[in-house]
Amino acid sequence: MAPRILVVDDNPELLSLLVQLLEDEGYEVSGVGRGAQAVEKARGQPPAAAVLDLLLPDMMGFQVADALRKQQPQLPLIFITGVFKGGKHAVDARQKYAPADYFEKPFDAARLLEAVRRAVPYTKPAPAPAPEAAPAGGDAFEDVDLDIDVEEEGTQDTLELTGRVKVTGGNLTAEIRGANLTAAPLVPSGPAALVRPPPPPGGRPAQPRPAPVAPPSSRRGELRDNLPALITAFYLSRETGELGLQRGKVKKVVYFERGMPVFALSNLLADRFGSFLVRVGKIKPEQLEDAAAVAAASQRRTGDVLVERGLLKDTERMYYVGQQVKAIIYSLFAWEDGTWVMSFKEKAAAESIKLDAHPANLIVRGVKKLYKPERLRGMIQPEDRLIPSVAPAYQLEDVDLERWETELLPRVDGHRTVAELLALANRPEPVVQGFLVALMSLGMLERQG
Repeated sequence: MAPRILVVDDNPELLSLLVQLLEDEGYEVSGVGRGAQAVEKARGQPPAAAVLDLLLPDMMGFQVADALRKQQPQLPLIFITGVFKGGKHAVDARQKYAPADYFEKPFDAARLLEAVRRAVPYTKPAPAPAPEAAPAGGDAFEDVDLDIDVEEEGTQDTLELTGRVKVTGGNLTAEIRGANLTAAPLVPSGPAALVRPPPPPGGRPAQPRPAPVAPPSSRRGELRDNLPALITAFYLSRETGELGLQRGKVKKVVYFERGMPVFALSNLLADRFGSFLVRVGKIKPEQLEDAAAVAAASQRRTGDVLVERGLLKDTERMYYVGQQVKAIIYSLFAWEDGTWVMSFKEKAAAESIKLDAHPANLIVRGVKKLYKPERLRGMIQPEDRLIPSVAPAYQLEDVDLERWETELLPRVDGHRTVAELLALANRPEPVVQGFLVALMSLGMLERQG
């Protein structure tokens, strides 16, 4: 039987990520978000090791460690913290508890996994062969094919994109500056321009497929204003993997490398590269239609044909791919429902062009631009009092703030209500609410009490 690892963290998304990380290595995992739950769980199901966040809502992680050691004096402990940082805290913890390791957020999840392996050695059994096909009628995220275009129900949101984009390609990192872009809703002009070209007779050249293996376990959940927390979970753990999101038939995937969002794909018709160029006014619908037809006939990418015809410079492609990836990620902030699934893969490593953007700024801009006023009013009340978080997920220097925001932030100290902050800011209510909710989404502000 696989060893059981107890994981305790009050961040549900990070907890899900850590639980899945250990389950993928074959461990049995108990994940809880409260200290009292952890002690009770350990009493009924003694763990082989415990991974403890030091700041919990009901008790300190050190108190949980004391309680666990009373039950199991030799229990290996691994501490993670976002607040007790610096050499002194690690030294004190090592002197009292002799923990297997001590990590400060953001931390390297791969190193944490190595620490668990050292404390509790275990070899994962070889996986069983995967079934040939999924059962019919399933509603799994993987059932939606990214290679099939769908149209979004309802009205698309207009996206305002800053003209600056930072991307990497091969060994090159470039910050490209252009005029601000407006990605307008896609207006169909003809079926040939909007439908993915069918494969030529005889099909496309067959791609080699790896031998079938059992898919790794994955964590799933409902999307309810927790997209920032899901992105932050990858950032805090420096994980490489995928965050898939689905609403109806629309599926989008954000790819991470070491905690940073670097690429995104979508099966939404309006998110395709050619369609995106039409939405931002780079090319005309009829030009895309013609290029798509040539690409289908010659089994090439539409972007290659656009470059060949002089409609898109090769040097511009990197810029517009970066903007397209940003647009796909930003559009997800408009989703108020749906489902999410996270998995650990390294598909993004194969991408030749990657976005180079800090997740804190993506979250701030996504919240401020895509959260509608009524949504913001439901998340923050006039009588609320906000205070700086004790253990913020990000640092202030990670975020690009406007001048009025830097002037208002020191006044968010718990002494003033949100209504009073609105009056002090002298800005439209949704603008100020968006700023405050964005910093709450980053874990930099929290409600008093």
